[in-house]
Amino acid sequence: MATKNYKRVFVWEMPVRVFHWLNALSITVLAITGYFIAKPPAFMSSAEAFNSYLFGTIRVVHFVAAYIFVAVMIMRVYWAFAGNRYARLTALLPFNQKGRKNFMHVLKHDILLLPEKDGHDLSQISIGHNRVAGFSYIIMFFVALVMVATGFGLYADNANWFFPRLFGWVPEFLGGDFAARAIHHAGLWIFALFTIVHVYLVLFHDWLEGRGETSSMLSGFKFVRRERMNPKFLRKLEKIEKLDKKDDDATIDPQDIPLPQ
Repeated sequence: MATKNYKRVFVWEMPVRVFHWLNALSITVLAITGYFIAKPPAFMSSAEAFNSYLFGTIRVVHFVAAYIFVAVMIMRVYWAFAGNRYARLTALLPFNQKGRKNFMHVLKHDILLLPEKDGHDLSQISIGHNRVAGFSYIIMFFVALVMVATGFGLYADNANWFFPRLFGWVPEFLGGDFAARAIHHAGLWIFALFTIVHVYLVLFHDWLEGRGETSSMLSGFKFVRRERMNPKFLRKLEKIEKLDKKDDDATIDPQDIPLPQ
């Protein structure tokens, strides 16, 4: 088997990684607490309900996680314009020719597992998000907006703070609390399905390509084939690597490592 030459390249900036894990944590907490709020289990207890306050605690945890979720959404929108090329909004949308080509390639060969007739196309191995993943994140962002609107809309009548009250009109617009609650609960299962598919595809690509797909969301670095990189950036990267080998105490700022094409 031929040995491939991989280069370690900084892809995910610190804010992106922090947003990712805060988002994952808040969604997990929201899903678990939301499920119990929707279908509360029966507990046998001799104490009065107001003494245990179990579901009051679950509701508080749910709302705190919701505020974190909204804060992360706002910060991520900002970083979609302020971040590097892999974090920006343009990296998620498949509307240009290159994006459409990558979208169809991922759909056919990664999801439907159809064979590639002309061999493995390195140019279609995405450094950051592939366009199917990016487009799915855009869709999930709008699902998240619906979840925020319906969730805070249901909470608005009991809220003391102004923010939930901004959504007080949503249940009435949707036809009442029952309809808003049904839509909010459906969103839970959309997020659950998305999470399952997301984790599967990340692990699948990590196993298939061996480029550090999973660990990159902790370290920020991925491993990129030498042939995949722009020659100008490759020369700069190799120069930095030589300097680093000469000086054991040398440190490289991740932002100084060039981006692949």
